[in-house]
Amino acid sequence: MSNALAARQKIRQDEIIAAARHCFRRHGFHGASMAQIASEAKLSVGQIYRYFASKDAIIAEMIRRIIDYRIAEMDGKTQTDQIPRLLAWRQTLDEDDDALMLEMAAEATRNPQIAAMMVEADKRMFANACAHIRKAHPHLSDERIRCCVEITAVMMEGTIYRRLVPQNGGTRSPRETLSGNNRYVANG
Repeated sequence: MSNALAARQKIRQDEIIAAARHCFRRHGFHGASMAQIASEAKLSVGQIYRYFASKDAIIAEMIRRIIDYRIAEMDGKTQTDQIPRLLAWRQTLDEDDDALMLEMAAEATRNPQIAAMMVEADKRMFANACAHIRKAHPHLSDERIRCCVEITAVMMEGTIYRRLVPQNGGTRSPRETLSGNNRYVANG
């Protein structure tokens, strides 16, 4: 395949992924049809199938891209003594990605293929975070590293949920609440 053809295919895949993201955010995975994705991408359904075998293949590519981005962003940001900063950094990630990952998590409860994709994505993120902590703190046992990563993941995923799902905890926005909590934890 020539470089020019590969570049055109990548552009088209990017357009399809962008269209699918919009459709999935508006209608959910079940509600978004290939026809809606095709319309959003200004393509025919048949053209989409030239690039992706199924809606699940589009979802798999979205998960891969989101996880690749998060792993790249994670570099240097997984030190255990920097948890407040880590949670503050968490605010800078793409809120659209967060919402899509929540949608994917919900779909994973109904669809074994999506569940398997989410398990693989979690394994990649978990292994990457463990490697960062192991590098920064080589004296820690593997069990302690795994515990640190698990606790951090729970806090970050809970932060995503609380930021995106309306809460009844006060008048401040989730972003304001999280920012205030981070300052409190960081400053004692």
